[in-house]
Amino acid sequence: MAVNDPIGDMIARIRNAAMRKRSKVSTPASVLRGRVLEVLLSEGYIRGYALIEAPGTHPEYEIELKYFDGEPVIVEIARVSKPGRRVYSSIKDLKPVKNGLGISILSTPKGVMSDNVARDNNVGGEVLCRVY
Repeated sequence: MAVNDPIGDMIARIRNAAMRKRSKVSTPASVLRGRVLEVLLSEGYIRGYALIEAPGTHPEYEIELKYFDGEPVIVEIARVSKPGRRVYSSIKDLKPVKNGLGISILSTPKGVMSDNVARDNNVGGEVLCRVY
């Protein structure tokens, strides 16, 4: 089945797995998904991820979700920029998520990064999603 919004699909899979208290969830692999997962890993929202390549099938990422006291670390994950409405932000217009408790994931000319790293590099871009 063709997916029009691969990042939105991955976010929905993570959200659904966290609601059902699953330890792992899989999603089709792509370069952009891998970079978003790398940001989630570096910020401590997931335990890890691995690329699974079985012969005769498409490669997939297996994402290991993180829990604290039985509750998911990702309280809410939401897509901001969608295929029908792209959202771009300069670094000076980018507001902190939940007073700095969450992050925004941006696609910038210097790569996919969190809003904190984007502020350090003084670069804006497309706001992919918000996580807290």
